[in-house]
Amino acid sequence: MASPFSGALQLTDLDDFIGPSQECIKPMKVDKKLGSSVAKIHIEDDGSYFQVSQDGGTRKLEKAKISLDDCLACSGCVTSAETVLITQQSHEELRKVLDANKMLAPGQQRLVVISVSPQSRASLAVKFQLNPTDTARKLTAFFKKLGAHYVFDTTFSRNFSLLESQREFVRRFRAQANSKQALPVLTSACPGWICYAEKTHGSTIIPYISTARSPQQVMGSLVKDFFARQQRVTPDKIYHVTVMPCYDKKLEASRPDFFSQEHQTRDVDCVITTGEVFKLLEEEGVSLSELEPAPLDSLCSSVSAQEPTSHRGGGSGGYLEHVFRHAAQELFGIHVDEVTYRPLRNKDFQEVTLESEGQVLLHFAVAYGFRNIQNLVQKLKRGRCPYHYVEVMACPAGCLNGGGQLKAPDMPSKELLQHVERLYDMVTTEAPEDVPGVQELYGNWLHGEGSERADRLLHTSYHAVEKASSGLSIRW
Repeated sequence: MASPFSGALQLTDLDDFIGPSQECIKPMKVDKKLGSSVAKIHIEDDGSYFQVSQDGGTRKLEKAKISLDDCLACSGCVTSAETVLITQQSHEELRKVLDANKMLAPGQQRLVVISVSPQSRASLAVKFQLNPTDTARKLTAFFKKLGAHYVFDTTFSRNFSLLESQREFVRRFRAQANSKQALPVLTSACPGWICYAEKTHGSTIIPYISTARSPQQVMGSLVKDFFARQQRVTPDKIYHVTVMPCYDKKLEASRPDFFSQEHQTRDVDCVITTGEVFKLLEEEGVSLSELEPAPLDSLCSSVSAQEPTSHRGGGSGGYLEHVFRHAAQELFGIHVDEVTYRPLRNKDFQEVTLESEGQVLLHFAVAYGFRNIQNLVQKLKRGRCPYHYVEVMACPAGCLNGGGQLKAPDMPSKELLQHVERLYDMVTTEAPEDVPGVQELYGNWLHGEGSERADRLLHTSYHAVEKASSGLSIRW
């Protein structure tokens, strides 16, 4: 049975394709006509396929094009149980929960919490010609008008993801003499990359991947653990929705690693894309620009959010820059103010180095898009990867160009992306360790940096996926 998720993903226009394996079973639409009988398939010398009907007529058949989105979401990889979970993550499911709440007394309702990614906010800001602060406030007003109780910003959870990534890299750098798989560290915030690594390369690549949770899943821990305690409710009484730039985040939220057996609930119950938020606005007949702004919510009662904030280092979270600066200071006592990138074969593959007296101390890279990821993986397999740390993202140009972002039919995609980047960069940046509330939560909620609780709630693990045997994989 084909995953219905794949149909939605095919609407995106990412131009980055990977070669499918022989086991790939992407469903193809077959036009069936009344009275038609069995036809033969003829293969030309150039590999073209022709359907030959009984009356001798021929028709050229289309070749299947398999994109990253199809690969991640087809039923050959996603089990039937996961398919059900993925279809439960849509704006229609959010509506069902909100409608059910309206039929219940306030004390019986599920607490609806929506966490918005800064990439989605930037995309909506471009669409409605708003600045990031007004977009955040008007989104808060819109979701509360629908029936949500709280609207948070995943930039706050990204503080923890960045800090844990920094500490993990320093620890692994110092341990490289004792472990061949300590370095390089490959980022883990992109679920498309993680899914590909687990399914295609398994135990060869998994040991190199950072165990730090993505901002979405750290937010899941914050909402279902910290916030639930603060509100004096059990985690299953909270319905947690995230707004993301990428369909693959639906797959991430469905991972069994992020499901509580004790409370029978997921850290993130529903993921909707930026495009699905726009659908909600259209269905409600609402223009975001016309809404009255509402005050922003804060996870910490001791901190009031006046405007959204962000981090340095680009639209995919700034992992390379934060880890690079921290490692330079922590390992070598060198303060780095500006990080200088050196483009390699294309703009989505760039290097950063820290040098002293002619010696390279740190060698980092960004690798966006699957062409660059495949090159990186091949270097690793051959033992020729020169990097200590790589920021890996499946989408070309990173998260701001995610498949779930809004498109502009009247504007070239490159120009649209530049507008989104400009609005994303308008927001004030802060160092994660200096953000109000972060150190307070490390102490009160996590019981200190490096504690068992911090490790359990802010880190995860990965699993090699066994390839199913198929008759198609037989070498004749």
